[in-house]
Amino acid sequence: MRIARIAQPDGLAFAAIEGDGDDLTAVEIAEDPFANPTFTGRRWPLADVRLLAPFLPPKIIGIGRNYAEHAAEMGNEIPAEPLMFLKPNTAVIGPNAEIKLPAASGRVDFEGELAVVVGVGGRDIPASRARQSVLGYTIANDVTARDLQKSDGQWTRAKGFDTFCPLGPWVETEFDPSDVAIRTEVDGVVKQDSRTSLLLHGIPELIEHISSVMTLRPLDVILTGTPAGVCPLSAGQTVSVTVEGLGTLTNAVGHR
Repeated sequence: MRIARIAQPDGLAFAAIEGDGDDLTAVEIAEDPFANPTFTGRRWPLADVRLLAPFLPPKIIGIGRNYAEHAAEMGNEIPAEPLMFLKPNTAVIGPNAEIKLPAASGRVDFEGELAVVVGVGGRDIPASRARQSVLGYTIANDVTARDLQKSDGQWTRAKGFDTFCPLGPWVETEFDPSDVAIRTEVDGVVKQDSRTSLLLHGIPELIEHISSVMTLRPLDVILTGTPAGVCPLSAGQTVSVTVEGLGTLTNAVGHR
């Protein structure tokens, strides 16, 4: 099931997204969309509603240097263990919302990523049952102020600006992430083109590693890392991240 949050004529709602291609329909969910959803019977063509971020995560755990070619392009070694960082949930925006470039940075990069949405959660989850802790998957753009990342020596400011974590367009609960294409385009030009099979640390390993440090809560988000090809963004551009089988997350870029 594809679960989205929408702005519809009467306000906000969760909805299941049905259909294929350009013929998509938002079917309103009556109660908790992530447990056992029931439906109100109301439905709208997707073109008649506005997609929002699917939810607000309690926390966002990022993984750095999880594709070998991206580590190389940044001049870094491959980490022996998953390299973790946190992004605040105040960085989250939805599809078609604007990424705001802060005056404090002279270089802000996109980083297209597959994102894992935690379901059951817990602590010390072994890799062998990590899949049971996953609710579904979505798409993320781990926007990063690259110059501040280098100058600060730690990543909180560089990763944490408002609007620096676009999520969406929905959560897909029936999805195999093991080997799918991931591609980022800026103004229609392909900048990143890779596959999730090239992740250095796979999703079960990430869940095991993260949960050995901190308890994973329902709707926490894990950003699995970005492929090679990151580039700076400029105001007026549009950046789109596509994950095969999930859809496309598109955001404009502007100034704060």
